Amino acid sequence: MSAVLTTASLRSAVALLVTAAEAKAPILNAADGKLGDGDLGITVSEGWREASHRDLPPDVGMAFLALAKAFQAASPSSFGTLMATALMSAAGVCKGRTEVPWSETSALLGKARDAMMARGKGELGQKSVLDMVDALSTATAGLTEPKALADAALAAAARTLGLFRDRPNGLGRARMFAEKSIGLDDPGMLAAKVMIEALAA
Repeated sequence: MSAVLTTASLRSAVALLVTAAEAKAPILNAADGKLGDGDLGITVSEGWREASHRDLPPDVGMAFLALAKAFQAASPSSFGTLMATALMSAAGVCKGRTEVPWSETSALLGKARDAMMARGKGELGQKSVLDMVDALSTATAGLTEPKALADAALAAAARTLGLFRDRPNGLGRARMFAEKSIGLDDPGMLAAKVMIEALAA
């Protein structure tokens, strides 16, 4: 892996995410079907498939913006909107640069979390993807090497799912099935874990 985040890094990441999202789509759809519309796997896979067809410029910020627009076009669902919001946040931070140090990973995740919270009107602790992004930001703080970042992210994803599994959902459509959601993984958090696993591989 490159010593810094570049557009080439993003292209490689998108290719991995397309494959993983398509493979895991049935699992994500099934998890979402217990608490929502049952189309989360479709949302994630179509979003990354559309992203894979976009031309990504050398400017890392503009590349993130292209990915955000891909999600906006392919996935107008609430999760697709949050994904686009996170990618737009990264675009703003990285605009004008062709290289971004991996040491900024935690800060990028933190900015994405804040932007997603503002867009989705959510709070931490409501058992949603926001809690996962927050945990990832915390876990990757101070890390500068891709392998260390990947290991920390994988551990944080597993730990966060376990921490929230027996809590009720308090955000999004799943909040209408709060009692039913106890003992189930939040679909959005599960989707984030799938993406983390793909990138860490």
